[in-house]
Amino acid sequence: MNINNNASNVKRELLVRIAKLQLEGELDSRKINKIPTEMRPANSQPIGCCIYHDRELLRMRLLARMGISVENYNDLNDLDDYAREALERKSPTWPMITVLHEACNGCVKQNFMVTNACQGCFARPCMMNCPKKAIHIVHHAHIDADKCIHCGLCEQNCPYHAIIKITVPCEAACPVGAISKGEDGHEVIDFHKCIYCGKCMTECPFGAMMDKSQLVDVIKHIMKGSKVSVMYAPSIASQFKCSAGQLERGFELLGFTTIYEVAAGADITADREAAEFTERMKRGDKLMTTSCCSAYVRAVHIHVPDLNPCVSETRSPMHYAAELAKKDDPECVTVFVGPCLAKRREGFDDEFVDYVITAEELSAFFEAKGIQVGKLEAVKKENIPTASGRAFARTGGVAEAVRCRLADPSILKLDVINGLNKEGMKKLRYYGDIQAGRVEAKEEDGNLVEVMSCEGGCVAGPCVVQKVNLANVQLDKYVKEGASK
Repeated sequence: MNINNNASNVKRELLVRIAKLQLEGELDSRKINKIPTEMRPANSQPIGCCIYHDRELLRMRLLARMGISVENYNDLNDLDDYAREALERKSPTWPMITVLHEACNGCVKQNFMVTNACQGCFARPCMMNCPKKAIHIVHHAHIDADKCIHCGLCEQNCPYHAIIKITVPCEAACPVGAISKGEDGHEVIDFHKCIYCGKCMTECPFGAMMDKSQLVDVIKHIMKGSKVSVMYAPSIASQFKCSAGQLERGFELLGFTTIYEVAAGADITADREAAEFTERMKRGDKLMTTSCCSAYVRAVHIHVPDLNPCVSETRSPMHYAAELAKKDDPECVTVFVGPCLAKRREGFDDEFVDYVITAEELSAFFEAKGIQVGKLEAVKKENIPTASGRAFARTGGVAEAVRCRLADPSILKLDVINGLNKEGMKKLRYYGDIQAGRVEAKEEDGNLVEVMSCEGGCVAGPCVVQKVNLANVQLDKYVKEGASK
């Protein structure tokens, strides 16, 4: 789904309002209780059944934006009670995704529907191509749901495009089957299967799948004077129309004490993966996969275990950047800024990462502080990471960074899995079969496989604020500012 939609706009407004109240020292005051009424004033046009239901949903959405599971919601509590809970917690709580069942549409199961565009034509290709004879025509086509096997041949063969596929967007988007209907008809996430790719969250038209923000926690540490080190991913530099120096000036104005480019961590990752790949090929390994996308790594561990031995043992750029920050100041609070949920999941397990916020949350923080990064005086930068390290944010960037570091690039046969949709998972399983010896590798198959969960790379993450084509333009500028290599 395009990022320009009402669900994204509401999420942003809630984040900005929360951040403003917190910066004013009034997050746990009665003012927070007024937000739903201020956003849905009397006589405004309701989105749902009525304005009161809209306000109740906003109350629950505010919980997620403060890092609290909506499953814990009690309408007898005021929002300032939950704000105090958010301000008092010592660390983020699990799970990191929360489902707002009251907003869930309870979509019908996937099916095919005949629209009024049907002409009841003489050729009747929908009926003739149906393998189960599930279609009959009286003036226009009718589908027998009991016979239909959802093969889609009727849709493919209709010359008027009169037959459409009705999907459950979150279920259809999930590449690993981690979402299904509960007994009440609403969607449930199986966290044992979930890879935290965020596709369900971006594709749900009702905004029912929500990430739990850590922005309140980060602002709390800044306001109490903690030493807070921020590490921004290359994809974050693509989200704002500014130079890297201007972005870093913005971080300073937000109150971060030390700033690290995760592209520097990417250089470490690329150096080590190049050495690891060379060693693996020398010892006769069939292939190696890159490791910077944690959604992909989790997908392998849970769903394609045959491929586990092929996953690079090198840690991610986020890890190495956080390690640098903790080495410089062991007492600092580390905050990674990235485009996705998978990094937030990785942050739970990384000993050097304290908090993970997203591009959406950073943008809201800037807005709450009234900072326009594109108008700031740039910080003079030294020790600039390489261009190839900065290019990690797009598909192919990781593999290219490894390739340019190889002493003998001729040993490399590259393949890229650009997005873990269902086709991407199918290709992943194919490489698992190669590793397990169930199939023989073809000439065109890779021995270095880069995998990106998001099609296009991190610039297309589930928590970005910039359209992909515009983000790529900005990323090009950022990469060109990088050091040679």
